[in-house]
Amino acid sequence: METIEGKVAVVTGAGSGIGRATALALAAAGASVAVSDLNEERCVEVVADIEARGGLASAWTCDVSSDSSVVALKEAVMSTFGRVDIVMNNVGILAFGLPQNIPMDAWTRIVDTNLLSVARSINAFLPLLVSQGSGHIVNTASTAGLYGYSFERLPYSATKGAVVALTEALALYCRPRGIGVTLLCPGPVATNIAEQMTVYGEIGPIQAPELDVLEPAVVGAQVVDAILTDTYFLPTHEEVNDILRMRAADMDAYVRAQAEKLA
Repeated sequence: METIEGKVAVVTGAGSGIGRATALALAAAGASVAVSDLNEERCVEVVADIEARGGLASAWTCDVSSDSSVVALKEAVMSTFGRVDIVMNNVGILAFGLPQNIPMDAWTRIVDTNLLSVARSINAFLPLLVSQGSGHIVNTASTAGLYGYSFERLPYSATKGAVVALTEALALYCRPRGIGVTLLCPGPVATNIAEQMTVYGEIGPIQAPELDVLEPAVVGAQVVDAILTDTYFLPTHEEVNDILRMRAADMDAYVRAQAEKLA
């Protein structure tokens, strides 16, 4: 995408964290932004922030675990702006616990929110992008979906790993049709995702990747740059590439080393 000026962007999970920062960055680059989140108050606050900076945005409450809610979001955006150019699927919730302690209802809820929300978005918005032969999709996965560094968040790791696989296959379909696709894999970022965290049983210290904590604004700027440069793989931390190369060189050794570290 040569420019974001005059484009229409839809961002889910835009009420805070990476979603909010990306909505602000897209608006600063000239996009009209559909700010969507389950929390209506936060949507309104983000829109007010964008407008105070001279941008254009509208707020919509959307439950990405609901088929009808995602369809309603698409219809509202089309009615308001008349088109969609950029879609960012940016919702994630966590359940922490020892693998045997996380109940099936937590698994179901996280699969429905973290993975099937992307499927709902594809069903709703991709036909619009295909019909116009242009656009860009950003799917937020995680370093947890790229390599193992913990065992206490299995549903999150599984769904983010699925988003990684889904996004790569989606790019194979979209790119020949003029649609860019970006796989965003954040490492540690200073967000309020802990609000969406449920803990089951005693788990001890929560394991995190050994990477610096970034501010959301840094990631928002990275996303805008990735859209403009048609970048597919976007880890927020350059060190992730080195970790992936090391893991690929000897996966057995990598898993053994990680297991020993967590023992």
